Amino acid sequence: MKTTLLATSAAFAFVCSYFFNLAMENSEQYLAVVAVIFMDGFFGVIAGTKREGFKTYKAVRILKTLVAWIITLTALIMVEAGFKGTSWLSETILIPLIVFQVISALKNAEQAGFIKNEALTAILDKIDKHKEKYRDWE
Repeated sequence: MKTTLLATSAAFAFVCSYFFNLAMENSEQYLAVVAVIFMDGFFGVIAGTKREGFKTYKAVRILKTLVAWIITLTALIMVEAGFKGTSWLSETILIPLIVFQVISALKNAEQAGFIKNEALTAILDKIDKHKEKYRDWE
């Protein structure tokens, strides 16, 4: 029993230390993802509250989105570390997603009343027309 407990705790410590080191070596990427998600979520909650009142399930979606992005980033960084020549992977996959998340944050900030810009409104209207085609997928 004692050997099993020691082996289990050693394995758990190894896994935790691996992910801790992974996060510390790539802390800028993790912090960027967290900042963008929370920025979009902050403005989204305020804009949603102004439109239709506070919805708890929509606020919880921020945490679900954050967890999904963190898991995705972790998997991509692990693949990059494990296979030579794949150092481009996280940037290629995550940068477009981060750009769309920033656009969403700008849209939410504009709808919440933090940004007053006619050019931004025109651009966002064009993006929203494009998004309507894919709204059934959600």
